[in-house]
Amino acid sequence: MSDDRPVALDEYPVHQAPLSMKHLVTGDRNAYDRCIFQVFDHEGRALLIAGLGVYPNTGVIDAYATLRIGGELHAVRASDALGDDRMNLSVGPLRITVDEPLRRLTLHCDADPDDPASLSYDITWQARFPALWEPHHIQRRGDRLMLEGRRFVQAGSCTGTIRVAGEEFAVTEGEWTGTRDRSWGVRPIPGEEGGRAAEELRPEGFHWLWIPVRFEDRFLMVITQEDADGYRTLSEAVLVRDGHRDVQLGWPQTDISYLSGTRRPTSAVVHLTGPDRKPLELGVEILASSPLALGAGYPPATDWQHGTWQGHGWTDRRVYDLSDPAAHPMAAYGVTDHSARFTLDGRTGHGIFEHGSFGRHDPSGFTSYAAVAP
Repeated sequence: MSDDRPVALDEYPVHQAPLSMKHLVTGDRNAYDRCIFQVFDHEGRALLIAGLGVYPNTGVIDAYATLRIGGELHAVRASDALGDDRMNLSVGPLRITVDEPLRRLTLHCDADPDDPASLSYDITWQARFPALWEPHHIQRRGDRLMLEGRRFVQAGSCTGTIRVAGEEFAVTEGEWTGTRDRSWGVRPIPGEEGGRAAEELRPEGFHWLWIPVRFEDRFLMVITQEDADGYRTLSEAVLVRDGHRDVQLGWPQTDISYLSGTRRPTSAVVHLTGPDRKPLELGVEILASSPLALGAGYPPATDWQHGTWQGHGWTDRRVYDLSDPAAHPMAAYGVTDHSARFTLDGRTGHGIFEHGSFGRHDPSGFTSYAAVAP
């Protein structure tokens, strides 16, 4: 007898195709649906990143959490077989509960029963502004569709407790900020032969910025993606305020100051344009940094990547030493989330300066994959 029976979501009028909600319209193995949260204090002491994803066509669900404190990155990862209950956002010790869609969510991580000092947390994430659509993201190599994603972004406040290594952080409103991103579509999962796209169509360069910023009375989102010569394939700058129409802020241009010998930003200025055509400058001061290729499963991670089958009930915990930048060379070829303090038009806000720059990027003066700031 087939086990392809209706699932609970099939009771609701939410179908987009004549299929069970268990199945996707696409059969692409790289189909995904996931989220990421950033929770951080305003002094740069702690940066928590947590996420969960499902990969319906490979039958995998996984989740992760990383906490950057000082020179250490504490990581928890879990993976399992994807079940039929898609509203159960939990795997291993990690859980996300949607208390009120688009408004309030709960993030939870159990401590390791054999190590009470291991990373654990209970956090309520409360939206302070409406969710904002990001531009439809499409990326091809030659004729091959590599990525097609739909995303929304949101900023809010957080309350709760983070515990690790005998230390406890009280997450309080006004002293901590939370940002998040929800995305779904098609995105490469490791395990597939790259073929011609990998052999002949490797990008010469990639330059990425994703910048959600929460101010007291407004939310700002900037996103750009550029090729090696600076040609822009993604560009958006939008200001959101409750009760007001969203305001577009022109074609963002960013000047980034890098630590000498690296591509690690220390500060930046994002040049925006108001509806009155007057220039606006978004100042960026980096507070704490967390490479997504360490612990969080983003490429080019060498120990675990999203969507890969690890077996039933897999959980992994480890601590990465980030005090020596040379200890994890591949992290430089992945995207890094930086918590940051921002200034705009006399206001101070907090958010994430997510940045990745690999290979040649003519506007920045980087000539190859090995090039770094002078």
